[in-house]
Amino acid sequence: MNGGHVAIITGGGRGIGAATADRLAKSGYRVCVNYRNNETAADALVKKLMAYGAKTIAVQANIGNEDDTVRLFETVDRELGSVTALVNNAGMLLPQMRVEDMDASRINRILETNVTGAFLCCREAVKRMSTTHGGHGGAIVNVSSAASRIGSAGEYVDYAASKGAIDTLTRGLALEVAAEGIRVNCVRPGFIHTDMHADGGEPGRVARVADSIPLKRGGKPEEVANAIYWLLSDEASYATGSFIDLAGGR
Repeated sequence: MNGGHVAIITGGGRGIGAATADRLAKSGYRVCVNYRNNETAADALVKKLMAYGAKTIAVQANIGNEDDTVRLFETVDRELGSVTALVNNAGMLLPQMRVEDMDASRINRILETNVTGAFLCCREAVKRMSTTHGGHGGAIVNVSSAASRIGSAGEYVDYAASKGAIDTLTRGLALEVAAEGIRVNCVRPGFIHTDMHADGGEPGRVARVADSIPLKRGGKPEEVANAIYWLLSDEASYATGSFIDLAGGR
């Protein structure tokens, strides 16, 4: 059991985030489910996790907004204790579009949530975890995407580029804080059965591409959550700056 661990999961109300919250709560973590808009889903998840006996809260915050991010971490400080595990899972996907048709507003919306938000959350976590600041260490897992490797041409190059930034953040921050008791790792999911694909305008996208995946199926959120859990755990104590690809062989 990990009763001393406090986890913040951004974008925790659905999909991979919700599956990760469930996995951590079952393992004794105190869990903060961060959400941006869907209060109903977040509250329902909190009730489910509390039934396990886990101390759990839901906190609304737009992590792309600096004030919101600071408030998120301060709320966790008060209600759960200082964070020891951060899962940077929040991500935005907009309707499929070629680069030639994108405007600055769309690109900046993607970058604000997917990149700026992750940086701000890492900043606040490091301030609390780092032994340099009197912390006791911790672990950060960034949720990137197989899109960072394959580019998502004709669909989401902006999203793919934002996830490429997450890959670089992972590697750079891991080296920056390795001697301060903090491990930073990354998972790169491929086609996972979540409702995020509907945000991009194609709810059935995973079924469409299933035959092109070597394992011939999309992944489950729980499969990604298990990898995140391992990277946060002491079983991964010698892993930092590492990547786990969960893309069915792609």
